[in-house]
Amino acid sequence: MCKHILNAQVSIRSPCCRKWFDCADCHHETEDHPLQQQFEMTFACKKCKRCFRKDAREFEESDEYCPHCDNHFVIDAVTPRPALQVEGEDARKDSRMLKDDRVRSEEQSTIFNIRDADDRLG
Repeated sequence: MCKHILNAQVSIRSPCCRKWFDCADCHHETEDHPLQQQFEMTFACKKCKRCFRKDAREFEESDEYCPHCDNHFVIDAVTPRPALQVEGEDARKDSRMLKDDRVRSEEQSTIFNIRDADDRLG
């Protein structure tokens, strides 16, 4: 599983070391050499587990699908990011199911604090 792209539909075989990676960042983290660029790319579909080749110079709209199972693998990448989510049916009915992983920051003191206004304004 790729930690950089959550919805990776294919694995890509790197031409330099002949290993399979989900993205270029995964190759960069695990290998000690730069990724070699090549126009003919070898993919492995994660849905049907079959391999196929595509030429990047002649990439058309019909080439966005796996030739074996028609899985659409050219989609917008979803990268991981922190989010506040509701775990349960409806939070308006039962708010005990809310989960908040944020950390409360320390309150900063400013000159515009109403509670300390009599001490600061003279």
